[in-house]
Amino acid sequence: MDILAAYQQVGSYRGAAEICGTTHKTVKRVVERHEAGGAAPQRAERAHNYDEVTELVAKRVDDTKGRISAKRLLPVAQAAGYAGSDRNFRRLVSDQKALWRKGNHRGRRPAVWTPGDTLVIDWGVLFGLHVFCAVLAWSRVRFVRFAADEKATTTLGLLAECFETLGGVPKVVLADRMGCLKGGVVANLVVPSPDYVRFATHYRFRPDFCNGHDPESKGIVENLVGYAKRDLMIPTGVGVADLAAANRHAVDWCAEVNAATHSEIAAIPDQRLVQERELLGGLPSLRPDGIGVRPISRKVDKLSCVRFGSARYSVPNRLIGTSVLITVIGDRVQIVVPVTGEIVAEHPVVAPGEVSVADEHYGHHRPDKPRRAPRAKTLTEQRFLALGEVAEQFLIGAAAAGVSKLPSELEQILTLAAAHGQTAVLAALGRAVQFKRWRADDIRSILAAGGQAPVPRPAGQALVLTLPEVPTRSLSDYAISTEAIGGDGA
Repeated sequence: MDILAAYQQVGSYRGAAEICGTTHKTVKRVVERHEAGGAAPQRAERAHNYDEVTELVAKRVDDTKGRISAKRLLPVAQAAGYAGSDRNFRRLVSDQKALWRKGNHRGRRPAVWTPGDTLVIDWGVLFGLHVFCAVLAWSRVRFVRFAADEKATTTLGLLAECFETLGGVPKVVLADRMGCLKGGVVANLVVPSPDYVRFATHYRFRPDFCNGHDPESKGIVENLVGYAKRDLMIPTGVGVADLAAANRHAVDWCAEVNAATHSEIAAIPDQRLVQERELLGGLPSLRPDGIGVRPISRKVDKLSCVRFGSARYSVPNRLIGTSVLITVIGDRVQIVVPVTGEIVAEHPVVAPGEVSVADEHYGHHRPDKPRRAPRAKTLTEQRFLALGEVAEQFLIGAAAAGVSKLPSELEQILTLAAAHGQTAVLAALGRAVQFKRWRADDIRSILAAGGQAPVPRPAGQALVLTLPEVPTRSLSDYAISTEAIGGDGA
């Protein structure tokens, strides 16, 4: 039965509800809507315990561009009189942030790329390993390589490798505001560095830079940086310790992703590159030399070395006290005379604190460690060292072993030399050095053996021994004579 008709008949909410099989609250709501002209009656606005701080929260959200958290804003609201729960306040901040975003959305538009026009590049870093990423915008071909730093020489070298991999040069290279390629900023316009300008002139492309905090221009390559970290660096565990292996993984990964269908363009990047390559500029015959390389002046010190990168590199000693120019090309350090341009030295790059020395720079072989030879001061020391090199080795070993009363030991050995002869004593000293016996009594024991002591040999070699001489008889002395046999028979 109709609720309104039932209500008109019985005149009560509960009675009409009983007839219609509903609740008296529903009957009341229907009747009030009918009496109001068919529209739902206006509800009275419910009060909230955060109404007093709503304007404060809205202002702070607007001032921070929707970034402030409810946790940091709660003490401010409590100081302004808010006495409600944390949960209720978080609900207020969330509602105000939603209102702010609704009125402050940028409304970004998708990029429309032209074939052969734009290459986007950027750097990323994870676990100390730097990753260079580049995307050819129209075909979505991705190029990823690893490096130990983000210097200008490294960036330009990888960009040149990217051009060679693509088989051509696009018209524009769009980069983030990299410090290695940026010469300055004027009126929010980035001025490229002179090296980058020379590089761009050599390859015939126009350098361009993204605006600060502009996802429209650099979102495509930043997405690739994150993708390379998630899908390549973390699963393979590549590290800066072995860049060659890391770059081999990068080449294989690029071949894999460029041969798969791209979700955004619904096409295979490698196949689109075949079409786009016809619109790319041609590659120059050679890479530019010296791009990003600035010679550094250093003065040659008294050690005939120059310091660079906290390491030492030797130069010919005729240049001591003069200034030379140092240039790093790849993994080699070249040292050049400023006026003539003569390359006087070339070394591999070594780690900080290490030394790279060439013997020809000093005119003779130079040991890595200084040699501390004995210097005789007393007459006994002079006589002992006059025995030769083996005596010097014995003296050095005895001193290192901490032999006490070493001068008296040397006098006893000189006495033995006078008694047994210099040749025998030198042989005994050689054996003592071999077996690390540093006392005069040891020399006396060796001399007493008279050369009969065994000489140890490595496994597999013949063991030579001096056997003592004993009287011998010939075999004929043991022969049995016939006379002796006959006499026994008689």
